[in-house]
Amino acid sequence: MILVQNHRTSIERIQQQYPNSAILDVTSRGPQPWIRFSPFYPHGNIPVPFSPGHTSASVEGIWQGLKVFGQADVDPSRFRVTTMKNLKRSARTYGKVLGHRQGVTGERLLAYAEARRTIYLPSYHWVLIHCLQDLLADLRVLEQERTVVLLDYETNCDLANLSHPLSHAGLIKRYLEGRWPQDEI
Repeated sequence: MILVQNHRTSIERIQQQYPNSAILDVTSRGPQPWIRFSPFYPHGNIPVPFSPGHTSASVEGIWQGLKVFGQADVDPSRFRVTTMKNLKRSARTYGKVLGHRQGVTGERLLAYAEARRTIYLPSYHWVLIHCLQDLLADLRVLEQERTVVLLDYETNCDLANLSHPLSHAGLIKRYLEGRWPQDEI
């Protein structure tokens, strides 16, 4: 069994709820090798959706790079960030978020739900398939032995819930269960 818990939950509490579980931090602050599941991790050469010839170091680089604000358009420099730091672009700095551009030079702005479905999910799925098969195999083995608890800052596993960011740990769980969410939003 695989579960998703908030990164801020105490390890002791999780161990009380799920004795003998494997507790794995898959956030950008997690240890190797599990940090590789973070959307911030710089795997490199991730295709940028709707942008032939453009690649990104990380999934978060794609998400932030294609975000459009009232005072700022796309920022392809986010595709090259490999430090896992200074990736986020905020409304506080750039004004209201207007949406995500459908590609680096695209004319269309995508609403949050459509951007999640056509930018974030395909990008993270690409990383799971092309960069993380070794760790996914390890998780499959571990899951047969005991409960696996994946720690994430976000615990929203409901693809239709747009009020909170989507949990990438929830996406890992769904992938391992053979329930990739591409067509559910």
